[in-house]
Amino acid sequence: MAPDSVATPTRQIMNVDGLLRCSRYAFGPNRLHYCGPDANQELFSYIDNEVVDPGLENLLKAFRTMYPYLRMIADANHVRDAFDDRVVEAYWIGNSLLKNVETNTFYDHLRYEQQLGKRMGWEEVTKLGEKIVRGAVPHHSFHVLDVWRRTGNLDQAHTLSSMDSCRISWGKVLTADGPKITVATEPLIRQGDLLALGPIVNKTIARSLGAELDIENLQPGQIITVHWDVPCEVITPAQATILKRLTLNHIRLANIA
Repeated sequence: MAPDSVATPTRQIMNVDGLLRCSRYAFGPNRLHYCGPDANQELFSYIDNEVVDPGLENLLKAFRTMYPYLRMIADANHVRDAFDDRVVEAYWIGNSLLKNVETNTFYDHLRYEQQLGKRMGWEEVTKLGEKIVRGAVPHHSFHVLDVWRRTGNLDQAHTLSSMDSCRISWGKVLTADGPKITVATEPLIRQGDLLALGPIVNKTIARSLGAELDIENLQPGQIITVHWDVPCEVITPAQATILKRLTLNHIRLANIA
């Protein structure tokens, strides 16, 4: 359980913003037992109390898909802390740090850190390598849409619904009434055998997490990110543009046989 308070020296050493931000994205799949350790109540308590300590850092390090991606992005950019807020943003939303991960580094990461050869077979891993050459970057949408496996404790093929839930989607807030939020969002659809983003639809989700003021005080017109039906944070139009661009890029690559 998260403590009621955190000593000032710990706050100075640890990246409070990055850890809590990462926790909000990790919460959705963790509560469904898809990713990370079986510690959802602890994770919720850290988020709800907006505190961090080494226990939270160790909990997030146990996400065997997410953490190696963060570590790779951090190392490629000479950032000491894998939970630096810029690194966390790069993986979940996208930013310029992704450009500094070399193709060979990314490919080796899939082969050795993610052990995809054992899970998917070397022929499929080679195809992923070709997609890296064609423009894939180490963003969450790549792992969801192109690796094509549920990223975590379950080893099974994605369905269209699970891919749509697992990718980080975005939506413009239409109404925020108590725990219910209605957003205008572009769902993942199939057009024949191909993936695409569909026409805008209205979707209602629940505010599963408290504490974060931007989620508690949502206003119509704001843009939020959503992961497994959990609203994570308010983002800017510029961030939404980057997230959509990366998502479309990895949809394009996913449609290559």
